[in-house]
Amino acid sequence: PDPTPCLYGAHWLRRQEPQLFERTARVAEVHAYLVLQLTGEFATSWASADPTGFFDLGHHRYSTEILDLLGLSTGQMPRAERPGTVLGRVSASAAEVTGLGAGTPVVAGGGDGQAAGLGTGTLGAGSAYLNLGTASVSGVYSPDYATDPAFRTMASLSGDGFIFEVCLRTGTFLVDWFVKGVFGADTDADPDIYATLEREAAALPVGSEGLLLMPYWGGVMTPYWNNDARGAILGLSAEHGRAHLYRAMMEGIALDLAMGYAEIGKVLGEPIDQLLAIGGGSRSRTWCQIVADATGKPVLCSDVVEASALGAAITAAVGAGWYADAHAAAAAMAARGDTEFQPQERNADAYGRLLDAYRKLYPANREILETLATFKSGD
Repeated sequence: PDPTPCLYGAHWLRRQEPQLFERTARVAEVHAYLVLQLTGEFATSWASADPTGFFDLGHHRYSTEILDLLGLSTGQMPRAERPGTVLGRVSASAAEVTGLGAGTPVVAGGGDGQAAGLGTGTLGAGSAYLNLGTASVSGVYSPDYATDPAFRTMASLSGDGFIFEVCLRTGTFLVDWFVKGVFGADTDADPDIYATLEREAAALPVGSEGLLLMPYWGGVMTPYWNNDARGAILGLSAEHGRAHLYRAMMEGIALDLAMGYAEIGKVLGEPIDQLLAIGGGSRSRTWCQIVADATGKPVLCSDVVEASALGAAITAAVGAGWYADAHAAAAAMAARGDTEFQPQERNADAYGRLLDAYRKLYPANREILETLATFKSGD
């Protein structure tokens, strides 16, 4: 299982620290805690309550069934409001501590991924953002609620839709791990190392001349939800060098995304038209082209540096009354881009065959990975 939802922690606390659990008056996620400290109001956003595991996202209310199983009640939960709602105002005591102006409105927001979606204008059917950051996280907008192991269902900061999120814990983190940890590169002494590897990897054919990489260095969230899963490289030979590994890493992440988009497309019943890329990895032309080819979808690189911060600002603008709703605010404030990578038809067949092989990689190795997990340090 993946430990992300708070309900697992609550269940553990109930079993391991029953006296502490019984004395608990309030249960707050980070957003609610900050709102409480700033305003004195015990309130949160739909888009922050959703990952707790206590919240019935389809009906925008807490699940009494789940809370009953945990021995909790709705009275212990923060009030949950639509994103963009003013939850309270900065108190005099909080103003003194933080330097914020007393009376400043505090607006219901959301997580960094949801904010990035709003910051890139991911609000229409078939639109998606792709954050190639430390992790690789992609969200696809849907007007309708649905769940599936292939994605996390999150509230859109627009307040009237949902984000189907594909979550891969490795992104540029894996790039740095290879470059600095495996290749032993000193990026201070050789600041051009990334550009060199990009150039060498771009010159290689689809499939990295027989390498297939499963990028689960930190476990896997979507679609397998196994914290004990780990990475694998298949097909290594003496003919392979660092450029092959570098390209295989980019291809492995792209193939995992392609697998997720295919499942989301089935649920949506319509195609994903375009991926709007943000994050440090979006500056890699080679990687963006690989993603476009592997997924069969155009990749548009956003000009915005901090899409999540922009999404938060858009939400605040709605709360301040500057715009009627998130759609109007995003239309005025969201950042797009003008560098686009189209899928290359000549690579479609090769990536199709590679994706077929990739789909089999984790199921074929799951039992082996679970055995290897028993040999971890400290076990």
